[in-house]
Amino acid sequence: MGKKLVIVESPTKARTIKSFLPKDYQVEASMGSVRDLPAKAVDVPASIKKEKWGRLGVDVEKGFQPFYVIPSAKSKVVKLLKDAIKDADEVVIATDEDREGESIGWHLLEILRPKVPVSRMVFHEITQEAIREALNNPRQIDTRLVRAQETRRILDRLYGYTLSPLLWKKIARGLSAGRVQSVAVRVLVIRERERRAFHSGLYWDLKAQLAPQDRGTMEFEATMIAVRGKRLAGGRDFDPSTGRIAQGKDVLLLDEKEARELQATLKSAQWKVSEVEEREEVRRPYPPFTTSTMQQEANRKLGLSAQQTMRVAQKLYEQGLITYMRTDSVNLSEQAITAARDAVSSKYGNEYLSPVPRKFTTKSKGAQEAHEAIRPAGTKMPTSSELRLEGMDAALYDLIWKRTMATQMADARLRLVSATITAGDATFRANGRRVEFAGFFRAYVEGSDDPEAAIEDRDAPLPQLRNGEALDCRDVQPISHETKPPARYSEAALVQALEREGIGRPSTYATIINTIQDRGYVRKQGQQLIPTFTAMAVTALLENYFPQLVDLNFTAQMEQTLDDIAAGDAQWLPYLTEFYSGDEGLENQVKQREENIDPREACTIRFEGLDADVRVGRFGAYLEREADGETVKATLPESVAPADLTNDEVDRVIKQKLGGAEALGLHPETGEPIYLRVGPYGPYVQLGEEAEGKKVVRTSLPKGVTPENLTLDQAIGLVGLPRTVGVHPETGKDIKTAIGRFGPYVMHNGEFASLKATDDVLTVMLPRALELFELKKLGSGKRGLVRVIGPHPADAEPIEAYVGRYGPYVKHGDLNAPVPKSMEVDAISIDDAVKLLAERAANPPEKKTKPKAKPKAKAKAK
Repeated sequence: MGKKLVIVESPTKARTIKSFLPKDYQVEASMGSVRDLPAKAVDVPASIKKEKWGRLGVDVEKGFQPFYVIPSAKSKVVKLLKDAIKDADEVVIATDEDREGESIGWHLLEILRPKVPVSRMVFHEITQEAIREALNNPRQIDTRLVRAQETRRILDRLYGYTLSPLLWKKIARGLSAGRVQSVAVRVLVIRERERRAFHSGLYWDLKAQLAPQDRGTMEFEATMIAVRGKRLAGGRDFDPSTGRIAQGKDVLLLDEKEARELQATLKSAQWKVSEVEEREEVRRPYPPFTTSTMQQEANRKLGLSAQQTMRVAQKLYEQGLITYMRTDSVNLSEQAITAARDAVSSKYGNEYLSPVPRKFTTKSKGAQEAHEAIRPAGTKMPTSSELRLEGMDAALYDLIWKRTMATQMADARLRLVSATITAGDATFRANGRRVEFAGFFRAYVEGSDDPEAAIEDRDAPLPQLRNGEALDCRDVQPISHETKPPARYSEAALVQALEREGIGRPSTYATIINTIQDRGYVRKQGQQLIPTFTAMAVTALLENYFPQLVDLNFTAQMEQTLDDIAAGDAQWLPYLTEFYSGDEGLENQVKQREENIDPREACTIRFEGLDADVRVGRFGAYLEREADGETVKATLPESVAPADLTNDEVDRVIKQKLGGAEALGLHPETGEPIYLRVGPYGPYVQLGEEAEGKKVVRTSLPKGVTPENLTLDQAIGLVGLPRTVGVHPETGKDIKTAIGRFGPYVMHNGEFASLKATDDVLTVMLPRALELFELKKLGSGKRGLVRVIGPHPADAEPIEAYVGRYGPYVKHGDLNAPVPKSMEVDAISIDDAVKLLAERAANPPEKKTKPKAKPKAKAKAK
């Protein structure tokens, strides 16, 4: 009897599923999709290349028939699967339950052509119960989901392969356009334009430190809101395009002189409470995670990019620890609700349990329902520590666990108090807040990784105040405020914006955000996503000549049509025909408008008030300006954001180009001048003049060192890199420091380790360099001693930092204490370590008792 062949996407998923299946099941991994439209010209057979549609990989003249190829990298996997199918008497497709998984399953069957029965099993978690349920309820491949995914793939190919060559011709080679990608870039560009057009406004108010006259120790703060009954101007009253009070706003704008005059008057005024308002506010828990909300919170709380979040979530899912991580649903199964309620009751107590089970409904019409929200898998809901997870696996799982717990917890109740206070002609307001019952806050506060601390922050009560009560003014100070431009998008904010507008699908956001950075449209600075000058030029071209294709509503409607195709409410072929063919189709639009696009204009960006043009070329952005009858071109550093480019920066870059930089000084050994210059990757120092055949030393300024604060001594040290810090005690070879494109590092015998933010590349010493190499081992999962922190103040015995099976810990004698996630091992001080050890000594872990061994059965006499 042959085996039953189960095909999944990844080896990890295969191993997990195999543990739940009977022995006659063989599980193999397809390593993702095994077939796709050709990605490279080398993948296209000669017979197809000669066709008009050969480059597209889609026969647009014969019903948009796609031409699929098996990439050379997948040929080995396909052979393995074909060999495995020879011994099988049944094939079970167990790819992911979404459209992409359905499509992978269909492609597998198209390639393998099994002559034995085929079934499709779907599950949203990899647990024994879920796998058994899926085996007992198989189905066939859903052709509507396959067709919807195929239509999406063809649509993206038509969009990208038709518009991208136009961008190559008109702006620069290597650029790309994409159905969702180009709209996501436009969202960022619009915000950058708003920041550039922004004019700040200045306004003043006063803050007072007050206390009840009979309870002098209970100070509180109040802010002035009105003078003689007229409301003071605030940030929302300004027109961002002028920096002045917006038309139609009847408010009082104080300047510094008026604010200080009021200060003098109010110091001698009588202060009293004129009104006290109290109200209770009820906060209800957030729904469980969808793909989008998980990405947003992981970015805010853990600092993970969308791609990193999905990578960790995929791992947790394939290990059977969470439910499927690509979902728009906020639904929880009855089993999950029961399990969560049991866990809440056990971990937090019945008083924190919601009175009745809480259920959530998905609002998105086009939600790609994968049955459930993201939650811990199974019916036990273990914590990350119970699962012995480490690092980011533990952090993300913990986030999912807490969010799931919160869904079944009681509402939080807050008491909000607002007191209106009068003093002379001025009116002040003080607000207080007290958490009366923490409810779900005990487990989860959105945007905070420490619920307990967040509860304390929310608890800011006012003293008990009465109408007419006299107050003492301890201090009153004028405060100036400046309106701020709209903030740039973080990954979390961009994901939120795209989902709100209905652009793309949450399961694709991680890929989109990664793509727009890889293609040079966006760079990441801290948490900010900053569009490049290339993004500004490409977006302007698309807006001017193909406005519909980057219109947010049009793109959202495209997404809805694709959802309708999946639901059987729309036909795929008429839709593709309308989009691409005919007089108004994309193909004809590009042909008609291409000749009207002037390449020089397309790659030129003109900013209002800027004394130079910005142009985008093959090697990036550069400035162009007329000077003394000649055109001067100068490279713009990548670090300059479009909204932050000023005439001062333009003058500096042009001046350097025309006259060269002034020398900071002379090198004490060579006598050569040292220059400070700016290149495509930012400011750098250069030793000596450029000359034919001469190798010039250039070193980028490290993070934290700016052209303004650079000293000659620092410059001498930088041009002297790499610097030898000492000899490695084990190998006898030199350890050196240097600066590369990704920052400062230490190197030894072909091994590299990055310096931390607190390290100085010019002064770091040998012990620290050795420690950095050990820390790198920690990051790669190697266990053992990381560093000696120092002597314990009680007995002078060493305190050491280790990394073990369950993470980092500190050790003193026989006492071990775990290092919390909020601490970096290399940053732990003696005081930190002593405190951790004292806490562990006061609260030792419970010793686990080993189960008694069962008595061995006596051998029967023969």
